[in-house]
Order: sequence, then structure tokens, then C-alpha cells
Amino acid sequence: MRVRHSIALIGAIFAFCLCSIAASAQVASPEQASKLEQQGNFAAAATVWHNVLREHPGDALAYAHLGLDEARQQHYSQAIQNYRHALAISPRMGGLKTDLALSYFKLGQFDHAIPLLKEQLDKQPGNQQLTILLGMAHYGAQEYAKAVPYLKAAAAHEPQSAAIRLPLAQACLWARQFECVLATYKQILALNANSAEADMLAGEAYSAKGDTPAAVRQFQAAVRANPREPEVHFGLGYLLWTERKFNAAATEFRAELSNSPQDGQSLAYLGDSLMHLGKQAEALQALRHAVALKSSLELAHLDLGIIDAAKGDKSAAVDQFRTAVSIDPKDADPRWRLARLYQSMGREKEAQAEFAQVRKMKQKSVEDLYMKMAGSPTARSAHRAQPSSHP
Repeated sequence: MRVRHSIALIGAIFAFCLCSIAASAQVASPEQASKLEQQGNFAAAATVWHNVLREHPGDALAYAHLGLDEARQQHYSQAIQNYRHALAISPRMGGLKTDLALSYFKLGQFDHAIPLLKEQLDKQPGNQQLTILLGMAHYGAQEYAKAVPYLKAAAAHEPQSAAIRLPLAQACLWARQFECVLATYKQILALNANSAEADMLAGEAYSAKGDTPAAVRQFQAAVRANPREPEVHFGLGYLLWTERKFNAAATEFRAELSNSPQDGQSLAYLGDSLMHLGKQAEALQALRHAVALKSSLELAHLDLGIIDAAKGDKSAAVDQFRTAVSIDPKDADPRWRLARLYQSMGREKEAQAEFAQVRKMKQKSVEDLYMKMAGSPTARSAHRAQPSSHP
């Protein structure tokens, strides 16, 4: 009985193995994989392509399909590996480099995506998909001046698309091509008269050009278009803050916080505005909340130091000013206040060291301004100035 049972068991196992082999052979076929892809079952299709490659390791098409199925599951690193295998076997396979570039793009590896996209666009001039992808790849790489011509070409190809014009306007803004921003803004308005995003971009352009009143008008228009647009109230509040209209600025920062209660930056600027308005208790509450949410806010630490110094808590003020200096070593204001505080504490050596740093920074600022006025190509654009006169 045992012998017969063993033979029967072996026979069953053998039959099972044969069935498994037959099933494997049936599943591991390009036709079955393609059918699964058509059904949208990309994970199963990928498994089949793996089986195909075990039998045919030099099948470039299988690698290409496997890459595509992995990409469709957002497994972009695996997709890249498979696309590269396919390219190594068949460098001229159509569309493969575009698919590879797209996976690099999805991973945010724009430095790898850009040359591939450029190569394909050179072969297919005017291809809208490649033009948009290349423009957005430069945009993602923060190469805004390089992004502009591609996004302009894409926008010209689709005159009714506001979606392309928004990143174009942003790229123009960050490339400091302000007339391009304003021209694109007008195109967006022609397509959508209530585009808060477009109004904000135009406001940023006017602000960068130094036309604060025009910038304020644009941000006010953005608020009217969509009062819940992210950062719209902050942008308007910031502009009012730069003009020292602290009451109106505080209103806008509060409106931003009603939309986004955990916005540390709005809390910091609200606290600063309240401090200028003499509302110390409210200011302190806002500033402490801001630092709790985001410790890297220089303005909040600077203001907390000012309040601590006014209360006579010099040790706490020193800590706050030092933190502000560590966050932005290029800002002279916290260093100057720290030097004054050291002086009042009799720490003359430390005071003189900070005063020396402030003098160097002011001298450098004067030199940069001279170079800018002289038209030096090495002069950097100035950042938006902050009001520096604290109580």
C-alpha cells in the first residue's frame, strides 16, 4: 500500500509539474501580456513579461513593455531600468527615449530627462508633447530662462489654453522677464477674466519692477477673483506691510490664516504688524505660534528678541537675536541689535565683533549698489526690501 501510495503521490506531483509548466508556457507569451495590458492589469502584464524575459533575455520589446507597465504603476525607477535594458539591446526602438525621459521627469530627475527630450525634439521639430515636456523639465530644474522659449512655443500652438500660460508666466517672472509676465497675464485674462493666479503673477511682476501700487491693485483683483486662493491674502498683506500699512496688512494676514491656520509665515508677519501697532500681547502670541510651527522664521525670532529686550529680559533677547543671525547671516538688522544689546550688558568685545560685521555688510551693500548702477553683469538683483525700522 505504501509503495502504491508513493507511486500515486509521485504521479500526482509529476502531473502537477507538467500542468504548471504548461500553464507557465501559456502565460509567458507576448500575446497574453498584451491582452492583460489592454485590460488595464499592468501588474499581471509585468509578471508575464518577466516570464518572457526569462525565456528570451535579449527581447528588447519585452523590456520596453515591462518598462511601460512599471511606469503605469508609477514604479518609475524600475521603469527606467527596463527602458535602459531595451535601449542597450535596440538603441533605435521608436518612442523608447521619450518614455525613458518621461520616467526621469516623473521622478524629478530633470537633468537626465532634458537631453533625451532635446534629442527627440530635434528629430521631431514642432512636436507639442515634447515641447511642453522640455519646457516643463527646464521649469522643474529651475532653469526658468531656458523654459520660457519652449513654453512660449507651446502656448502659441494652443491659443485657447490658460493651463500652459500659467507656468509660462511663472517662468517669465522667475527669469525676471517682466514684460513677458504681463503679456502672458493679458492672454490668460482674455481666456479667464477671473484668474486669481494670473492676477497674483502680474502683481509679483509689478512688485519686482518696483511698482508697488500697481502690484497692490493686482493682488486686490486676485482677492476679488478668489479670496480662497492659496497665498493671495499673504501676498497682498506683504505688499501693504512693505508700505508700512500695518493695520491693513494685519487684516490680510488674518484672512490668510483663516484659509490656512498653520501658515507660520503669515503668523510671523501678523505678529510683526501687531508689534508695530503697539499690540504687544497679541504680537507675542502670534510670534510664538509662528516659531512653534516653523522655527526657521528669521523675522519671528528678531521680533521676539525685540520684545524680550523691551521687557528687560536681555538673556532671552540674546538667544533670539543669535537665532535670527543663524537663520539669515546676511541680514544686518539682528546683528546690529545684538551688538547694541551686548553693549548694554557690558560685553564690549562681543559688541565690537558684531558692529564690525555690520560695517562690512553695509560696505558690501554700497559696493553692490554701485556695481548695479554701473551696469555690471555680475551684479545680483536685489531681494524685496523689508521695513527695517522696528520700535
